[in-house]
Order: sequence, then structure tokens, then C-alpha cells
Amino acid sequence: MAKLDPIVEFREDHRKVRDGLLDLAKAAEAGDVTKARNILGQIDTLVGPHFRYEEENLYPALKEFLGDYVDSLIEEHGGAIATAKVAAKVLSQSSISKEEGREVAKAARALLVHVSNCDGLNILAERFSPKKLDELGKAYAQARVAGVPLLRWADTIRKR
Repeated sequence: MAKLDPIVEFREDHRKVRDGLLDLAKAAEAGDVTKARNILGQIDTLVGPHFRYEEENLYPALKEFLGDYVDSLIEEHGGAIATAKVAAKVLSQSSISKEEGREVAKAARALLVHVSNCDGLNILAERFSPKKLDELGKAYAQARVAGVPLLRWADTIRKR
């Protein structure tokens, strides 16, 4: 397996999630349940390994710089997971009302704040030693190989 650069991969994941959330909001507002459901599924697949890497590896390492503030990042994940579950429930219907579409879109846009804030952690990760970055890269790769989607990870593996 090729060596993974956790800083580059972290940023690229955030770009994909950003674009997915914007597309999800647009599809939900348009009432395109099938498209919105597919986009949410793609986000679920991408974000599961990402959140797992963050909570099991990156956040504990960032305690060196952030101390107990890391706990609030984990709490934000809890909110993001709850929001994703609500969106999944709404989108499990065969059709949605205009109001439901607006609510899913609003939730998707609210999650953009977490994506933006989380991406800023890279500025701190750049301070890790090359050895630590290598360890984080290996952990990131392992989370991706496991490939557990977000909602399944949250319900079966997450330690919260």
C-alpha cells in the first residue's frame, strides 16, 4: 500500500463532503428524493472512515495542541451523526414535501460549518513530526480499508 499523506487526504475528504452537502441541499430542495438519497449514501460511505480516523487517531493526537477542546469536536460529530440520521429518515420516504426538502437542505448547509472548521485542524496537524504523520497516515488508510459507513459506525463501533 502506498504511503498516505493524512494532511492531503483530510483536505480532499473535506472538499468531497462540501460538494456532497451542497449537492444534497440542491436535490432536497428540488424534491429529487432519489438523487438526494444517493448523495446522502455517498456522504455516509465517505464520512464513516473519516470520522473514525478523526475520533480514534487524529483527535487524540491533537490533544497535544488543543487539550480538552478535542472533546467538543467529538460532540460536534454527535450532532452531525444525529443530523444525518434525520436526513436519512426523511429521505427514506418515496417522496418528500417542500418543507421536508427545505429541512434536509438546511441540515446539509448547517453541516458545512463543521466541515469548514474541521478543515482548519490541518494547520495544527502540520506541526506533527514526520513519524507521527506517518502513523496517522497508516491509521487513516486502515479506516478506509475497513470502510464502515458513518451511520453503521456510529451505531456499532463508535465509543460514544
